Amino acid sequence: MKHNSQYINSVNLNAGTDFPYLVMEIINEQSYPRNPGFQVMHWHEDVQFIYLLEGNVTIRTLYGNTDIQAGEGVFINKNVVHMVEHEGCCHYYSFVFPDYFLKFYFGSPAAGFVEAITGNTQLLVYAFTKEQPWCLRILDILRELIELDKKKTEYYVYEVLVRISSVWLEFIKNITLSPGKKQGALGERMQEFLKYIEEHYAEDISLENLAQSAHVSKSECLRCFRQSMQTTPFKYLMEYRLLKAAELLSTTEEPVGTVAMNVGFRQTSHFGKCFREKTGYSPREYRKRAETSNL
Repeated sequence: MKHNSQYINSVNLNAGTDFPYLVMEIINEQSYPRNPGFQVMHWHEDVQFIYLLEGNVTIRTLYGNTDIQAGEGVFINKNVVHMVEHEGCCHYYSFVFPDYFLKFYFGSPAAGFVEAITGNTQLLVYAFTKEQPWCLRILDILRELIELDKKKTEYYVYEVLVRISSVWLEFIKNITLSPGKKQGALGERMQEFLKYIEEHYAEDISLENLAQSAHVSKSECLRCFRQSMQTTPFKYLMEYRLLKAAELLSTTEEPVGTVAMNVGFRQTSHFGKCFREKTGYSPREYRKRAETSNL
């Protein structure tokens, strides 16, 4: 099973610009803009839509999975911990943007139509299949967004805003919303585990440390990871450390040994071995490739 995901609390690459709208194209293992593609759950403060051109995709959250196939799309709510998985050939577009795009202006009555969805803890992910006419209209608009990104005009920003507002209008008019409910124990515990790893990955983390972060036993910690992510805490931690290392190699000039220490590896040789097994490249080779791709 292949994964395309970033680290927990993933930041919109266009955050801080005057138009924080991010379009990512993912083809098999490559993403544009570039993404290391490690097996790490993540979340973002923005909403996300995906349109799948080829293959099959699974959106995994802490509470379940949602599958879509070519020609379908999916909505991922803000602050939902998730990762996108695929097997075999895959090609999709991801659209990420802040929900205030949909509110028009501060104090707008339209805000209620946005928060009815973004504030609903029951609505984590929603698939747009080809069976429903209103879903087909949303899928048509997502395809239009793809074409707009390929052929940007001087009206690009306005054309995007009009279309994402149209997507939201179709969504809010047709979806049946249930009252938000308290999240289950498994999801709450996983939130604590992932938060602890995010804050302490550079340190020596024991299974006991991790279990204590959610006030559970070591065996319960292991069970939670197996049930929600089909992995072990140690494997997830290693994946997270390698992801952070890839980010440092791509964005800084720190020596490889320093990078290794900063992400929790105590031996540079062990770090190099793990990094090559994951990426197919040595840390230095990976850095050179990153520098070349950014030219």
